[in-house]
Amino acid sequence: METKDIWKELKNGRIRPVYAAYGSDRYRMEQFAAMLADKLFKPEERELGIVKFDTSETPIEEAAAEAETLPFFVERKLIIIRDVSVLAASGAGAKEGKLEHRAERMLEYIDHPAETTVILFLVYADKLDERRKLVKRLKEQGAVIAFNELDGPELQRWVMRRSSEQGRTMMEDAAELLISRTGTRLQQLAQETDKLCLYTGPGGLITSTEVELLTPSTVEEDVFALVDAIASAQTARALKLYRELLQRKEEPIKIAALLASQLRLMLQVKELSGQHYSPQQMASQLSIHPFRVKLAAEKASKFSLKRLGECMAELAELDFRMKTGQVDKTLGLELFLLSFGQSINSTAEA
Repeated sequence: METKDIWKELKNGRIRPVYAAYGSDRYRMEQFAAMLADKLFKPEERELGIVKFDTSETPIEEAAAEAETLPFFVERKLIIIRDVSVLAASGAGAKEGKLEHRAERMLEYIDHPAETTVILFLVYADKLDERRKLVKRLKEQGAVIAFNELDGPELQRWVMRRSSEQGRTMMEDAAELLISRTGTRLQQLAQETDKLCLYTGPGGLITSTEVELLTPSTVEEDVFALVDAIASAQTARALKLYRELLQRKEEPIKIAALLASQLRLMLQVKELSGQHYSPQQMASQLSIHPFRVKLAAEKASKFSLKRLGECMAELAELDFRMKTGQVDKTLGLELFLLSFGQSINSTAEA
């Protein structure tokens, strides 16, 4: 089942007897559990209505037995089963527990669920074991929900939607800047988005100005901006960014290493793009978030494969010379940036 469909069902008041949530996006999984609890209980009922199990500590048949037991003092109960062994695929985050689980007992329950109970499996693994009868039965009933990491456009929409839900409007470029500064972890993004919403107030507009004011830039982001300035033939801006990094006591050798890392990523993305890889396939191949692929692809489009390779070789030589004392570190990197900028200007003029 798609996550958008399950959110829509909950908002419309439809609650299924069993859910199995899995994937790499733990934050949205926990959000789903919280929303499910909100739909089932009043705040004062939560403590009595929610029962938690962990398959690393308790056999799954005990959860099935609890599901069949009538709730006390509340109309319904929610059983949350945290799992890394019963449903998870081997090698996908699964852990072999010491407990033996009678999965057939849960299968029996799922075929005849109690009207007063809702079961939610939170499976902390990227994949489920499709060979297991319990997984097959859950899929047949449409109870399985995959919470995969959001890609670039989805991540931007998620941030903008969170602002909208709080009565604020976030511009698209502001959302992109926020993600580049904060990273792709939803929990951190949520906190930074809420901070911006609090700052702008009800009906407020969140632009890149507010993001720049309230969200500190990272060294990696500043280095990426430096690469962007060079790629856009803005040598003066690149040197200004470099000097700002030096004023913040960043070591030239560290800056050079981050430059090399960004250029290497751009080179890899450009090579994979030439082999007709999709952004999602590139992200999987490089073990990075799709949003980073998007940013790298945009920057890489301004360079040829040959020039990126030359830059990598020049930086490697400069790194060796800086570390062996053959060149002043600060001046050596500045000369590299000037040379790099001039070569871009020459290419553009040609």
